[in-house]
Amino acid sequence: MLVTSRRIYSDKRQGKEYRVLADRLWPRGVSKEDADVDMWAKDLAPSDDLRKWFHDDRDSRYEEFAEKYRHELEDLAPDLNELRNRSEIVLLTAAKDVDHSHIPTLTDYLTDVLNDK
Repeated sequence: MLVTSRRIYSDKRQGKEYRVLADRLWPRGVSKEDADVDMWAKDLAPSDDLRKWFHDDRDSRYEEFAEKYRHELEDLAPDLNELRNRSEIVLLTAAKDVDHSHIPTLTDYLTDVLNDK
């Protein structure tokens, strides 16, 4: 199972990847047709409270945010059946700084859970 990520803007499908929009809000300026997503997994995005807390001080809160977000995912125990039999999952996001967003934590979580069948 390969889980990767990309920004949704100007992104095009590559091969047989399963494309998952992992943001709670639909990205501005992207039509649903142009996005070409297979699943909009808004329940996998951080809660509104956690997201707002993180955005108040992104520079100093990233490590704590990632830990809290991981706990949210574990507590939520999301239904991942739709993702279990996919060989390549691409997490799409509108975040400007993907490396310092929820995506790395979600990527690690999905890799752990989906490869642990």
